[in-house]
Amino acid sequence: MAQQLEIEFKNLLTKQQYGHLLQEFNIPENAIHRQTNHYFDTPSQAIRKLQSGLRIRQIDKYYECTLKEKSAEHAHLETTDEITAEQANKMLVGEGFYAKEVAKRLALFHIPLENLEVFGSLTTDRVEIPYRDGLLVFDHSFYLQCDDYEVEYESKDAIKGNAIFDEFLQQYGIEKRSADKKIARFMQALQMDKK
Repeated sequence: MAQQLEIEFKNLLTKQQYGHLLQEFNIPENAIHRQTNHYFDTPSQAIRKLQSGLRIRQIDKYYECTLKEKSAEHAHLETTDEITAEQANKMLVGEGFYAKEVAKRLALFHIPLENLEVFGSLTTDRVEIPYRDGLLVFDHSFYLQCDDYEVEYESKDAIKGNAIFDEFLQQYGIEKRSADKKIARFMQALQMDKK
């Protein structure tokens, strides 16, 4: 189990800006890795109401379950358990919950594990690059009828990270376009899909 504070800054990109950044940073095709997030909540959206998110992430044969809890504007407390493919598959069909540390956090908020259900999945093609004491991430995500592109910068310091990210956007001529978390964008698309 790992618990960490994630400080990140995000900005939506156009398809052209995304392609330009891949060229500028000389990203080969084999450096882009695919991951899929499967999102959980209760029917009453108890986790969403806490401004939190619960997911199982699959990268190739690696699986982890993460609860992200908002702790400040650009910061989230992440609790993560590595799980097996078999455990992940059982959780996805509602046959048990095998992420022990995540379960302990959910219990603090009185969220019954048996009420959790998968409400959707989102796939991302991701590139991660060390950049100025942090991590630069280029994402192309697809879900429901949507395709979107974003850049993220993960930092250990909110003030320095914000300054570095602003400089990065200016350097590459990218206008500031706020980006919700992927789970929030997925939920918005899901609501539109139901209309």
